[in-house]
Amino acid sequence: MNQRTTTGLIVGAAALGLMLTGCSDPGSSATAGTVSKQGFNLSPEQNRQAAEPVAAATKIVPANIKEDGKLTVAMAPGSAPLAMFATDNKTLIGDEADIAVALAQSLGLEADLVPVSWADWPLGLESGKYEAVISNVTVTQARKQKYDFATYREDKLGFYVPVDSEIKEIRAPKDVAGLRITVGSGTNQEKILLSWDAQNKKAGLKPVSFQYYDEDALAAVALTSGRADASFGPNASGAYKASTDGKTRLVGLVPGGWPDAASIAVTVKKGSGLAEASQAGINGLIESGLYKTILDKWALGEEAIPKSQLNPPGLKD
Repeated sequence: MNQRTTTGLIVGAAALGLMLTGCSDPGSSATAGTVSKQGFNLSPEQNRQAAEPVAAATKIVPANIKEDGKLTVAMAPGSAPLAMFATDNKTLIGDEADIAVALAQSLGLEADLVPVSWADWPLGLESGKYEAVISNVTVTQARKQKYDFATYREDKLGFYVPVDSEIKEIRAPKDVAGLRITVGSGTNQEKILLSWDAQNKKAGLKPVSFQYYDEDALAAVALTSGRADASFGPNASGAYKASTDGKTRLVGLVPGGWPDAASIAVTVKKGSGLAEASQAGINGLIESGLYKTILDKWALGEEAIPKSQLNPPGLKD
């Protein structure tokens, strides 16, 4: 039986403790407690533009999902601008929430957003507690054995520098030679940066000075105070913070699965038929322009896709 909330957009106060726990990278998390200089709406009243039903999607929505008129979507709040609680500390907002609501509407359904911890979504999806997961899930080969996917965003990592930095671009290994860079220990971005650094040292270039911080605030201060030259982490959080405080700017993007591209996707139970409907719905949102509006609203235009893919090549684990 599916877990439901009283409305498609509001969740109970009991969910406050279910925050995202899988984030270990300083700079990857941000709260919804501030108002952005770019005018991010962090209130419960999101005034979302409604999506029109997409004929190609509505006609293939599985009957068991269409039955109650709702699409139950799980997401792990805790990382702005992807998924977070609004200023009332109970309403889910962010890019993932907007995508979920628009996708449900494109399928002719009402979104029922359920906050979960990151560790809990696989079991909940497999047991039927939720019908879909929209929570920054990257497609991997291992996950493709259990789930079906419909992509809606690219997984990208970003290099950010202080706004007054002389660094103009970081696109390749040689660009990080000799720089002091903050990065999360044990993260994929650290793995990439270590690989780049090894290439540089082999080529006789200066090594990277790796800086590790346990707290996001300390990493941010190191960057803006001049103790670090750049930060390297999830682009989504970097873009949000750059738009919010105006202290940093983007100088380079790297695929999350470097050297391979990585895709973020709606995740559903394998063989359910919902992935095909979701793909058609997302493509309808892209064609209507609403998809671009949503990503631009949360400063994620750099991660837009031209077309949703069904079960694309996944990253190797």
